[in-house]
Amino acid sequence: MVDSAALTQRLESISRRYHELAQLLADPAVFADPVLVQRYAKERAGLAEIVDRYDALQRLERTIRDTEAMAGDGGAESELRTLVAQELEELHRRRADFEAELAALLTPKDPRDQKNVFIEIRAGTGGEEAALFAADLMRMYTKYAERRKWRVELITSSPTGLGGVKEVILLIEGKGAFSRLKFERGVHRVQRVPETEASGRVHTSAVTVAVLPEAEEIELQIDPSELRIDTFCASGPGGQGVNTTHSAVRITHLPSGVVVSCQDERSQLKNKAKAMRVLRARLLETAQAAQTAEIARDRRTQIGSGDRSEKIRTYNFPQNRVTDHRIGLSLRRLSDVIDGDLDEVLDALAAAEQARQLELQAPASNN
Repeated sequence: MVDSAALTQRLESISRRYHELAQLLADPAVFADPVLVQRYAKERAGLAEIVDRYDALQRLERTIRDTEAMAGDGGAESELRTLVAQELEELHRRRADFEAELAALLTPKDPRDQKNVFIEIRAGTGGEEAALFAADLMRMYTKYAERRKWRVELITSSPTGLGGVKEVILLIEGKGAFSRLKFERGVHRVQRVPETEASGRVHTSAVTVAVLPEAEEIELQIDPSELRIDTFCASGPGGQGVNTTHSAVRITHLPSGVVVSCQDERSQLKNKAKAMRVLRARLLETAQAAQTAEIARDRRTQIGSGDRSEKIRTYNFPQNRVTDHRIGLSLRRLSDVIDGDLDEVLDALAAAEQARQLELQAPASNN
């Protein structure tokens, strides 16, 4: 939910700057300097849409106040009061829409938001039950992607004998994939009675999820001499030929020590191509993290150690409840979420991030 006070504070600051720029552009001293004119005109143009929407919001606020005054008229007939109440409900809904739109306009854009995304899921604490839940999360993200009409490609997986996965990497391709799924990074905790539990006790297990935007070749050049490429026989199910030919590929980036393996394709060339896409994404994430912090801190923060205590979300099956601990959101429809209905959770996380950004920007300078 948008913090109206923080939003208004930020909008007032932008509106003042917008009108100040108009006065500066009318100043003969400024007008005589083409460089200043260009700079101020560009800045003002960048604020125009926000100010226009803010002016519309203020007009709506005045309409709400007038309508509330009508609602408070004790002499109004019952039928009129009912109509006014309905009108107020619609006006408040429109105000909420305006505020959400303005909050989105004010939130700094992440240049990676429109990229395709790699989802890396790994079983953590909990043994086979963690592996089974890792498979559940893989299906959850696959179904969510299908709801959004995105394409899902299995890059690599390490299945267990009981239907779980020790590790799986998915590539999800679609407009805005990273912008929606970037909030999934971290430790996901599950509480349920495992199928293998005879006594009916609830177990707690954990799975780590890392979310990496796909890197394009032009964004990151990799020196082939810095790579060690090994081939080996694939393991696990796959039929005749998979386990007898050296189709699996392991690529090691020697300077960083990053290792990527892929064995899901029968073709060695296809496995190599998939592994290179994952490697490029990991190295770009590392390079970007290095610009603001120590190398690879961002990725280590995403996946943690896989311990149950490092949780961002808990899936409690006995109570049919999913809780996102970062924003205190709790929904009693876990079955829907596991079936890929993630929008309510992701919308709430996006709104919380917008509110955080607004709070950070509130004391912004007008200069």
